[in-house]
Amino acid sequence: MEKRVVHTDKAPAPFQGAPYSQGIVAGDLVFVSGQVAVDPATGDVVEGGIAEQTERVMLNVAAVLSAAGSSTDKLVKCGIFLADFDDFQAMNEVYARHVGASPPARATVQVAYLPSGVLVEIDAVAHL
Repeated sequence: MEKRVVHTDKAPAPFQGAPYSQGIVAGDLVFVSGQVAVDPATGDVVEGGIAEQTERVMLNVAAVLSAAGSSTDKLVKCGIFLADFDDFQAMNEVYARHVGASPPARATVQVAYLPSGVLVEIDAVAHL
């Protein structure tokens, strides 16, 4: 099976030039690298709290999926990494608006560190 690199200017470039792709298409699956609350137009972390950051993260995930020929309604699995699990409910409210009535499988964990002081990171797998 061949893999195809997905790149879009509508999502942030790899963090500090790290060696990863925004996304990879392999077969009929799209793998989206962890997205954080960076505005691709400015390269800055969005202002605000967990709701604003989750909104930006989901827009970034959607942009990578779109560039691959997929969309958030085709998500099958997400991993959510929170700096503070007390943000779970507020994150979940924003996340739910983006994944709709048939949400993907998911794991949510609190982590010790996220880059640039972001509050949330989300990676994803979708089908084409």
